[in-house]
Amino acid sequence: MSKILIIGACGQIGSELTYRLREIYGDANVVASDISYSNLDIVNSGAFEILDAKDYNAVKICVEKYNIDTVYLMAAMLSATGEKYPMRAWDLNMNSLFHILNLAKDGFIKKIFWPSSIAVFGPTTPTENTPQHTIMEPTTVYGITKQVGERWCDYYFKQYGVDVRSIRYPGIISWKTMPGGGTTDYAVEIYHKAITDGHYECFLSEHTKLPMMFMDDAINATVSIMQAPSETISIRSAYNLAAISFTPEEIANAITAHIPEFKITYKPDFRQQIADSWPKSIDDALARKDWSWDHKFDLKQMTEEMLSQLQKKYASSEKVS
Repeated sequence: MSKILIIGACGQIGSELTYRLREIYGDANVVASDISYSNLDIVNSGAFEILDAKDYNAVKICVEKYNIDTVYLMAAMLSATGEKYPMRAWDLNMNSLFHILNLAKDGFIKKIFWPSSIAVFGPTTPTENTPQHTIMEPTTVYGITKQVGERWCDYYFKQYGVDVRSIRYPGIISWKTMPGGGTTDYAVEIYHKAITDGHYECFLSEHTKLPMMFMDDAINATVSIMQAPSETISIRSAYNLAAISFTPEEIANAITAHIPEFKITYKPDFRQQIADSWPKSIDDALARKDWSWDHKFDLKQMTEEMLSQLQKKYASSEKVS
């Protein structure tokens, strides 16, 4: 049985990934870690370690303490936050990856999952059905770190045989956790505001189309690529991954089908320029071919699930208060 370490387990994706992996492999075999106790549900649900992903010795000690063979490196500074703190984003996003790749190269761990992003693409990339192999000229620090990280992953596989696997996440939407400073965060915030305020002021324009994915699909993709036989993985940089693409106007219309009084206004900020540099839709044929990736949720299904779960969540919190 694998012994798994999740670095960045308190984050938006890391927290839900932790629960799923514990369901599959058992609580005793999945160690969660983060830089703080920011998610007490994760902290209290199983083995947990305070761990700075930038500290090689601390990571190595944790790996040896628990006999870890598989690491999911989910710690990162995302696009919008990274633009405010560029050197901190570079330090976290790059050095944490080097530490894990080197631990694998030196035989301490056997398998790595490292998430990339559609942020690796730029304004010169084809925007519709963006191919797996294409022009990449990212314009954000986050995108630069992910593009460079992809090249290092491929290099460590080819030079040292490191079993590293990666996917380019689109925008991720979840009702369980709040997003962590990304350009696609509006697609989570809008559901919360629809329920609590009946109004949302969007920081992107109404026609900004971006690739998105419901969290359940993102977790399924992450688990699937890691469970796939090594010989089926033909891409060692990062796979394109897609589910649905929509605009703020389209998601607002999906919400008003359930909450007719909901209103949306638009006030684009610095994140608009970031979004304009990203693809509108993604060609993920290789992921579907190599490890049978397939998404389950479209915009209508996702909206129904988001509103249903958030309404229960807010109703429950009101009872407690």
